[in-house]
Amino acid sequence: MPLKKDDSGRRWVEMEFLVPGTPEQVWHAIATGPGMSAWFTPTTVDERVRGTITFDFGDVNCGEVTSTGTVTAWEPPVRFAYEEYGWSGDAPPVATEVVVTSHSGGQCVVRMVHSLFTEKDDWDDELESFEGGWPGFFEVLRVYLKHFAGQRPAPVRAMANYPGDEAQVWERLTSALNLAGANVGDRRETPSGAPRLAGVVERVHQAADHRELMLRLDEPAGGIAVIGAFRMGDGARGVASVFFYGDDAADTAAAEKTKWAAWLRGLLEGEPVAT
Repeated sequence: MPLKKDDSGRRWVEMEFLVPGTPEQVWHAIATGPGMSAWFTPTTVDERVRGTITFDFGDVNCGEVTSTGTVTAWEPPVRFAYEEYGWSGDAPPVATEVVVTSHSGGQCVVRMVHSLFTEKDDWDDELESFEGGWPGFFEVLRVYLKHFAGQRPAPVRAMANYPGDEAQVWERLTSALNLAGANVGDRRETPSGAPRLAGVVERVHQAADHRELMLRLDEPAGGIAVIGAFRMGDGARGVASVFFYGDDAADTAAAEKTKWAAWLRGLLEGEPVAT
């Protein structure tokens, strides 16, 4: 839905999506640190009103990026809200509200609203970009809730830049990982020389400026892998986001993180590294 405005100066975007699980399972996934770390990015939440929420986006453009805010509503398992500060230069705080509603068939409806209070339109494009950025994460959330709900997560994220366009990055990634031409439902395994992934294709998405493929993994451990290519200024970036689940997830992630970082740099930036 497009950005909305009213006479009070409020500007907002809103989304609704359906996910499997009980309200308690969905609440854990969208309102706690371990839950959000299982499908979004490493997150910590002080689970109370006026508590702190911190998102760790890792190394972005040669610098560690985090976003911090304050919890403004904590009503499990129904409503969670927080405000983030300094999210875009001198922009006013952006308020996020998430509401969970039980639905038939063992599912829940999640409604997410991002609001900004200002008379200026300086940040409208960035506010609208929230709406475009979430759907891929919501797909990871759906698979997590269906197959891995409540399991301990350990995420791995690696990226590398490329001087060409995202189509070239996509071709390199999918060819090197044996994912070229993959369709939903296909089982694929990476070849020798690439980090180990084996599983079923859950999603393939291609747009004008980015492309993504999601695998539900059974090797090297249960989890979800999202392989993507994105336009970045005059160049492009390849990204691997892998979420491992279970009691041994942390050990698996520690072993795989270095492999993915080295392999991507070798593929896209030409560094002579081994996996």
